[in-house]
Amino acid sequence: MIDPNRAVNPEVSVFSRGGAHFSFTDRWGGVSAAPYAELNLGGAVGDDPAAVLANRERAARARGLDPARVVWMNQVHGRDVAVVDGPWDAEREIPAVDAVVTARRGLALAVLTADCTPVLLADPEAGVVAAAHAGRPGLVAGVVPAAVEAMVGLGAEVSRITARTGPAVCGRCYEVPAAMRDEVAARVPGSWSETSWGTPAVDVTGGVHAQLAALGVTDRQASPFCTLESGDHFSYRRDRTTGRLAGYVWLD
Repeated sequence: MIDPNRAVNPEVSVFSRGGAHFSFTDRWGGVSAAPYAELNLGGAVGDDPAAVLANRERAARARGLDPARVVWMNQVHGRDVAVVDGPWDAEREIPAVDAVVTARRGLALAVLTADCTPVLLADPEAGVVAAAHAGRPGLVAGVVPAAVEAMVGLGAEVSRITARTGPAVCGRCYEVPAAMRDEVAARVPGSWSETSWGTPAVDVTGGVHAQLAALGVTDRQASPFCTLESGDHFSYRRDRTTGRLAGYVWLD
């Protein structure tokens, strides 16, 4: 049962730069019950749809956003990018993309994660922002370079882009078979890693930042939180059945 009077988490962190705003959620301040407790924003993980809708409204309003002006994605671990100028038409299915880009001020873009790396990008001078979902497959496929390319197509300049990556499983925890690490690192050398217990690993966030650096994006910052290690964040690798975090980016 959803309690409509339950308080929103008052600790909402928003980083702003030149009229662009970036924000990442944790798992607190929502209405979802275990195992999705509390602020699950993912609509395809088995949670009560009414709870997800309430959580999305709370998360948006806590950031000063209109919930109806947030663009979500149907994420599929690919590299396809959609350029949008408004929310999706309610009559049509949301397209399968892993990055969205807009030049529409006041329109918020959202990305869902629970170990993958959420990537938020903005060129405030050009008035262009992007949100991308970079898991291991998307990293290799090049979803982040594809998002930057789409931004440039709308007038952004790479040298002006600010990049923020949110909570994700870190390279010390994302254990993979040695052959998989070698395959990913051959495509994205900055992703090579080793777990804290000495086995092969992939650092998706490190790979994303390496790709951005190679493109010429110098204003970059990564979240210090590892989702698998942090009890304040959802982690699919840790819990399997769990909620989803969100990253939001928008322009005044």
